[in-house]
Amino acid sequence: MQIDTAAYQRVLGDELRSLRKQRGWTRKELNRRLQSDISLQTLATYELGTRQCSVVRLVEICVALGVPAHQVLARVHERVFGDAPAGHLAVNLAAVAADARPQLQPLRRWAQGRLAALGPGAATEVHLDLPALEYMAQLCGIGTVDLIRTLRDLDANRPR
Repeated sequence: MQIDTAAYQRVLGDELRSLRKQRGWTRKELNRRLQSDISLQTLATYELGTRQCSVVRLVEICVALGVPAHQVLARVHERVFGDAPAGHLAVNLAAVAADARPQLQPLRRWAQGRLAALGPGAATEVHLDLPALEYMAQLCGIGTVDLIRTLRDLDANRPR
């Protein structure tokens, strides 16, 4: 198995950024809670996934965020190495089209359009990469991590 290090770093950064934002903190506020002194630019590059984060630094950031590092890494691993191709998320179009949450309206319209274009008996699952998920999250006005969790919940709760 090949590891897409760039995708892994981006997903890790997305998880860290999401956790920070869930707490309502700026990067500066998170930085003040860190044990060691790092620049805000370095913290930003971790969140953007453009710089590798050492294990010790990751643990330090997770401690400041109040989340065990192994949980963060488990979420990253699941996102990167799920059933879909590396760096992709399997999305069930029927589950998205049937969901009534108002914030998912743009995504629901997209899914309904994709379903309408499919022929009878065609697969209703598509694989989306991180840039597509980020774009869809923006359209819905929610965070990328929140959208991914929602899509996974929709798929997990659909009748089989």
